[in-house]
Amino acid sequence: MLLLVDAGNTRIKWALIHPARLGVGALGHWAAYGSVGREDVCRMADALQGVDITRVLISNVAGAEMHAALERMVLRALGMKPVPLTWFASQAELAGVRNGYREPAQLGCDRFAALIGARALFPGVPLVVATCGTATTVDALDADGRFRGGMILPGLALMAAALAQNTAQLPQVPQYNVGAQPFADNTHDAIASGCIAAQAGAIGRAVAAHAAQLQQDAARLQCILSGGAAGAIAPHLSGAVQQVDNLVLIGLQAVLTLTQSPC
Repeated sequence: MLLLVDAGNTRIKWALIHPARLGVGALGHWAAYGSVGREDVCRMADALQGVDITRVLISNVAGAEMHAALERMVLRALGMKPVPLTWFASQAELAGVRNGYREPAQLGCDRFAALIGARALFPGVPLVVATCGTATTVDALDADGRFRGGMILPGLALMAAALAQNTAQLPQVPQYNVGAQPFADNTHDAIASGCIAAQAGAIGRAVAAHAAQLQQDAARLQCILSGGAAGAIAPHLSGAVQQVDNLVLIGLQAVLTLTQSPC
């Protein structure tokens, strides 16, 4: 089995793939899948006990401490059996995506993996890829796979938390189930509406800007949403919007599918 790991700022997601299922048509289909909070990374080893893992590919944006914790987890899960472990990293070009960052290695490896996954699912189409997690990243990809750059803003929950922590009377908003009306008649919904409007506005602006760069109708661009807050934001966007879960894991799977090497 091939083990893919997406270590984000809030959760650690993993997937197992049988080597025979490596193919573009199998993207997003796993033999097994799991997700734990970053503080519970050791629980992954219990879930993976007894699995015949032959390769491990990890995307980690959660820092050096998580890097070490994941190494310990893999050793425990594999019973010290030597298995190739690769830390996925951004580079100038890989799996059909050309990295347009001024210094390609500085692009977050999760963003690079998400771009690869999005292009593998929607080849030959200009894309805006928005990952809505702890932070929201919005990235532009040409039809030929050239990454033009992106934007980073606080995620939906982080925006609401900032209001609660830095104002005297505004509460923490636990949910974002707001209707179509932009102007709320109570404080909780007003915070939720404002935060969602900021997220949707940034994504919509990115779509319009990317379309202008390409001299195309914005309606022709495909917008891909992923991440824990994608479901709350998607209904407030117009145009061609597709929600795709686990886009980073799909990108890692695409790397193994489309290249001879995991990195």
